[in-house]
Amino acid sequence: MLTIYKASAGSGKTYTLVKEYLRLALKAPLQFRHILAITFTNKAANEMKSRVLEALEGLSKGEEKYESLSIELCVALQKTKEELQGDAGAILRNMLHNYADISISTIDSFVHRIVRAFAYDLHLPMNFEIEMDSNELLSQAVELLLDRINEADQQVTQAVLDFAESKIEDGKSWNVEFEIAKLGKQLFVDESLPYIR
Repeated sequence: MLTIYKASAGSGKTYTLVKEYLRLALKAPLQFRHILAITFTNKAANEMKSRVLEALEGLSKGEEKYESLSIELCVALQKTKEELQGDAGAILRNMLHNYADISISTIDSFVHRIVRAFAYDLHLPMNFEIEMDSNELLSQAVELLLDRINEADQQVTQAVLDFAESKIEDGKSWNVEFEIAKLGKQLFVDESLPYIR
């Protein structure tokens, strides 16, 4: 089941997500291994993870701070307060002993884990790296393009020659590498997306 919550800042998203996470986790002590929570930032992921653990500790001790959460979870799970306390303590212990199994992460981390798991099927080297610097990525792409200029790849060679000639005619820089990189930067500008499509 996929549940998506959309809300503005300060509207209680984290509380709702923690409550939903706990509702799913409290069904069975090892259920948390099968729950995936995705956030946008590392800060949000770490905050949610710590709030889940704090809430479990508070629920297991019957702290007054978590009384309303306890009531909501008891109703949702049809458990008594004592059953909820016991289950919260058991899940907290399991989470702390299996901390790496808590799947609360960013979208980037999640996608990276999937790509790494299927690296062989995607024909990627096992030690691949992800480049987040668009300038570095663009520089490498331009180098690869210019490496293809030769007699064997006539289309690329002719396209680069035509591009260079048009830039010279317009009185622009004759440095083809710089001009291709400058043109390539438009690929990373959101306003260009409709035109690229």
